[in-house]
Amino acid sequence: MELTDDQLMGRVSGGEVELLSGLFDRHHRGLFRFFRHLCGSGPVAEDLTQEVFFRMLKFRATFQSGARFSPWMYQIARNVHVDHLRKKQNETTLWDDRAETPRELPDPQISAETRLLRSADVALLRRALQQLPADRRELLVLSRWQNLKYEEIGAILQTDAAVIKTRVFRAMRQLSDTYFKLAGRRAS
Repeated sequence: MELTDDQLMGRVSGGEVELLSGLFDRHHRGLFRFFRHLCGSGPVAEDLTQEVFFRMLKFRATFQSGARFSPWMYQIARNVHVDHLRKKQNETTLWDDRAETPRELPDPQISAETRLLRSADVALLRRALQQLPADRRELLVLSRWQNLKYEEIGAILQTDAAVIKTRVFRAMRQLSDTYFKLAGRRAS
């Protein structure tokens, strides 16, 4: 029987540090995407992902038995991101498509024109996401790209799930407005 993330981290916290590799295998891609959406840079996302696992190892004793792993991990990720922003306060981020994670092969059933339109839409969405305030961008990344539940995000941000739901709604509305403004169209 395979151990859950909570159980694995509990054992890592108890001294079986080699089990952290199992958590790395399960979560490094998700953390990379989290940072990629927040920072807009693949190399930075890789560095920050590595830093999360380093801190998980360093601060493993802070993981409480019976606690949920995902909120604890994303709280560390948020702290890593905040520290990164403090170091790079004046840096302007651009989306570097060359550093994207490996893509799947294109579906042969989809025309080249459709693929081109989709990639243009994705690029526009990324630009719109980068224009959001950091707190709203983070909420959208956690809820929409990382698929965390409002309760889990609430645990990370130490607030009620209903508050998170409202904030996500507002962030989605702002993202939509920004997207359509960049596209030169009005939101419907």
